[in-house]
Amino acid sequence: MDDFESILENGIHFGRGGKKNDSNEEKVKTKAKKKAYITGAHGSGSAKQKAKYRTQRANRHKGKA
Repeated sequence: MDDFESILENGIHFGRGGKKNDSNEEKVKTKAKKKAYITGAHGSGSAKQKAKYRTQRANRHKGKA
């Protein structure tokens, strides 16, 4: 009964479960966020193709008001 009364008085707290990630862990670094990779400047054919698609998508709605 004590649990029920404490829930009525205080409510239920739905917090973040599990333990927090420590900043001591090493994060994986990828090339995907680097500017040279996004613009295709490093020479990869697939990166150049993706950069072309990104620029097309960015310019798609620029002319419309």
